[in-house]
Amino acid sequence: MGLIWTIIIGFLAGVVAKFIMPGRNEPSGFILTTILGIVGAALASYLGQAIGWYRAGEGAGFIGAVVGAIIILWIYGMFASRRA
Repeated sequence: MGLIWTIIIGFLAGVVAKFIMPGRNEPSGFILTTILGIVGAALASYLGQAIGWYRAGEGAGFIGAVVGAIIILWIYGMFASRRA
């Protein structure tokens, strides 16, 4: 059940991140949006644990996942604009 919640929260975080930071060079589609959110949540969890905001084994919340997804979307946009 934890994996299903991770996918659902990841998808929602990816959608919110794409809504906050729209652009031409962004990934589109259900799968890429979900991956964007999941990777963003993982990034936020890692950075939060490194800084000391979260304990070991504790994941980021929804807002942290959205912030992480925005960071991933920004990085993706930088690489996509270089290719174009």
